[in-house]
Amino acid sequence: MNNLPESKADRNNKIKPNNVLTQSCGRLIAFLTRRSARLLTGARSVWLGCEPERKQRIYYANHNSHIDFILLWSSLPTDIRRMTRPIAASDYWMKDAFRRFLIQDTFSGVTINRNRSDQNDPLQPVKEVLADGYSIIFFPEGTRNLEDDIDLLNFKSGLYHLSQQFPHVELIPVWISNLKRVMPKGSIVPLPLLSTVIFGTPLNLNAHDNKTEFLHYAQQELLKLKQVENQ
Repeated sequence: MNNLPESKADRNNKIKPNNVLTQSCGRLIAFLTRRSARLLTGARSVWLGCEPERKQRIYYANHNSHIDFILLWSSLPTDIRRMTRPIAASDYWMKDAFRRFLIQDTFSGVTINRNRSDQNDPLQPVKEVLADGYSIIFFPEGTRNLEDDIDLLNFKSGLYHLSQQFPHVELIPVWISNLKRVMPKGSIVPLPLLSTVIFGTPLNLNAHDNKTEFLHYAQQELLKLKQVENQ
C-alpha cells in the first residue's frame, strides 16, 4: 500500500517520505485494522451489480460512522485496495499527529477541507488522485448521517462534478448496513453485530445531465441497495 506512486494530492496533504519503521508500523496497523473491523462487525461483501475488477472507480457510499471507509476499504481484494484511496475530512483526520498517521500512512487516504474559506477548490486533491489513475472511496453526503429516521442526507454536488470531469471512471454505489448500530454515536469500539457491504451497478452517466436530477438518481441507486439488505 505504501509503494504507491506519489501524486500531487499527496504533496497537498503534506505526505513526505517515511522511514522504514513508520512504513512498517503503517502496514501492520492497516492489517490489524482490516482484520479487526471485519471480525468485530462480522462484515461480508456482496457484489450484486458489478465484480471486483481492476477498473478505475468511484465507490460512493452512505456515511454513518468514522469506520465506514475502513469497512468498505477492507472489503476490497488486496490488489484493488492498493489502488483505492479513501477521501476523508481534514477537520477530523488532521487534528493531531496520530490521526494524520492513520489516514495518510496507514490508509493512504486523501483529506479535503469541507469548510471552504477562500476560492480554492476543495475537490482539487480528489481530482488529482483520480487524474493519477487511482480509485477512490467517496461519501457524497459530506458528513455523517446521525439521524435515526433518515436513510440518507441530501447529496452534495461533489459527486456530480467528479462524474463530469472524469466520465471514464465508473461510479459504484455501495450500501454499508448496520453501522449505526455497530458504531453508535460516542462509541470507541464497534459492537459485534453483523454488517454487510453491498456493491451495486455502475451508474449510467448519460442518463441525467442536470445536476439535481443526477444527484437524485445517484441517491436512489444507493437506496435500492438498502432494499436488497432487507430482503
